[in-house]
Amino acid sequence: MGEFDLITRYFQRPAKRSPLGVGDDCALLAPAPGMQLAVSCDMLVEGRHFLSTVDPARLGHKALAVNLSDLAACGAKPLAFTLALALPGVDEPWLEAFSRGLFALADEHGCELVGGDTTRGPLNICITVFGEVPAGAALLRSGAHAGDDIWVSGTLGDARLALEAFRGTLALPADVFAQARMRMEQPTPRVALGQALRGKASAAVDVSDGLVGDLGHILASSKVGATLDADAATGVVAAAATASCGLGTEILRTCALSGGDDYELVFTAPLAARAAVEQAGRESATRVTRIGRIDAEAGLRIVDAGGAPVAQRFGSFDHFV
Repeated sequence: MGEFDLITRYFQRPAKRSPLGVGDDCALLAPAPGMQLAVSCDMLVEGRHFLSTVDPARLGHKALAVNLSDLAACGAKPLAFTLALALPGVDEPWLEAFSRGLFALADEHGCELVGGDTTRGPLNICITVFGEVPAGAALLRSGAHAGDDIWVSGTLGDARLALEAFRGTLALPADVFAQARMRMEQPTPRVALGQALRGKASAAVDVSDGLVGDLGHILASSKVGATLDADAATGVVAAAATASCGLGTEILRTCALSGGDDYELVFTAPLAARAAVEQAGRESATRVTRIGRIDAEAGLRIVDAGGAPVAQRFGSFDHFV
């Protein structure tokens, strides 16, 4: 099978929302009047971002999910995406499953594939996603103010638990491992919550490299500090993992605060918006939990539920460290 046969069979679909999709030198996108185009790009490399044993349908889902998560953090509505795909060879069962997982999530969010590229090489997936957001309404990293609450969506740390189980550093019951592995391999982008938070949240970022590191982007961009409740953050590690595994406080805090690959949203909002944030969570069927506050004093202070400083050190994922 040649390159263009591969594209036609597995990735070409009629464009419904975009004026021009796959097949020309460029795709054409037309955001609605008064909207801004939100664009993000993410790359997944085998052995770095996913294991060779991953179900290709889950990999197709995750490849798009990590990009949709960036749109969610901006409060944007998905429109379309491009796919650049390097393949070691043409494996038709793999391609069928990968494209099925990819398009299932794309269809769920009304996001069309409108172009891209394919080549032979080590397995590498690069997606650029396009969304739209009303002019001036995008959620940014730079809007947090002293006194704001810090919130997180969904659960944290489950992907890190799965990774540690794969590494052999801890043992998980089969059902807990299956749940944690699902969170690692098939994350849920919080697109509906991101849009519901427009006009309520003051700043937002998605949790891809770990809560502490990603919250740090908000603090740096907003020129503020924060106090983070480690116990509140640990409390949103999936219930199955905490209830039946007998894991210690240190590993749970590490997973929740430094884990990465959660693709949840960490965001800030004024105290007066608490009820509105909780309503946004209900409207989007997404759990939201307060885990700290923004401070005028620079730096991040991590404390326990009683307010005592936590001595444990927490890091953030970095590809080159």
